[in-house]
Amino acid sequence: MTRLLVVGCGGIGGVIAATLAERGVPVACVARGPIAEAIRMRGFDLRDEAGRRFVRGPVEIHEEQPPGPWDFVLLAVPPDRLEEAALPALPTLAPDGALVCLQNGLAEERLLPLAGADRVLGAVIAWGASAPEPGVYERTSAGGFTVGRLDGGSDPRLERLAEVLEHVGPVRHSANLRGARWSKLAINCAVSSLGVIGGDRLGALLRLRFVRRLALEVMSEAVAVAEAEGVRLERLAGTIDLQWIALTREERAAAAGTPSLLAKHGVLLAVGARYRRLRSSMLAALERGRVPPVDFLNGELVARARRHGIAVPVNEAIVETIHAIARREARPGRETLERLFEATRRRDAAA
Repeated sequence: MTRLLVVGCGGIGGVIAATLAERGVPVACVARGPIAEAIRMRGFDLRDEAGRRFVRGPVEIHEEQPPGPWDFVLLAVPPDRLEEAALPALPTLAPDGALVCLQNGLAEERLLPLAGADRVLGAVIAWGASAPEPGVYERTSAGGFTVGRLDGGSDPRLERLAEVLEHVGPVRHSANLRGARWSKLAINCAVSSLGVIGGDRLGALLRLRFVRRLALEVMSEAVAVAEAEGVRLERLAGTIDLQWIALTREERAAAAGTPSLLAKHGVLLAVGARYRRLRSSMLAALERGRVPPVDFLNGELVARARRHGIAVPVNEAIVETIHAIARREARPGRETLERLFEATRRRDAAA
């Protein structure tokens, strides 16, 4: 039987652990403080399309890294805590065990120097979850996983990993994990970051035309940087075709909506309807008094754009705005989003 450890019981880690336990899959978790206490007392309070229930199941709760050997350690911590979680987990792996990155951002690239290519697998997530209270888990959208190695190589462990994750959602294997990871980065740079600034769920935000325009510009900048990095973007199941959604020069300059631009707005409206309950994990971090890890999303994109001499003014403005919110110099909400939109218009005019 596969020995599985989930490190981090926020929204994603909690939903994965709860769903596995509900299906009778033995799982151990690293959770601390109020989260660990809540799960021990009442189990996982899981809420999704099937309703609300309390899941106990075959679960072990640890407040520190437990000894192995573990076949898979699923790293479900925020991007800014990735190395902190990986270092104590690495020596507890089974001889053929692997760390599995679930983070947004370019997590696998960061772990390769620490662990080596044979110890790192990736699972790109195409669904959403939140943890509004300790031990309470809400799955906010359906979807599955894309799994693979960053080097694109075949690996028999991916079949075993897929067998576990299939309990949570459909799993697709990819020889282009880097392309899948960059596609998720581009989407998160729009969806998650604008969700922080707007302080609302995705459905409400994407009903606003100016927010859709910002999202299109964020993703267009991300596509340009990915191309400069030599990345072949790979579409994630149920998500946006980024090569198509990226704005053309004509669409950027159009005074009125062209047919193609209207079509792109229509796609984002449909995305907002499908993922209407999706709530930014960075917004949850902000509400808990933590600095939102924007530097690992839009900030990463900005840093790489500078290396290639590519202008990414909208992503730069988003990083500045989220840091201002974290410093309490601004507040999440529609007014802050509108100010961001107007500021990026002025930057375009000045350029």
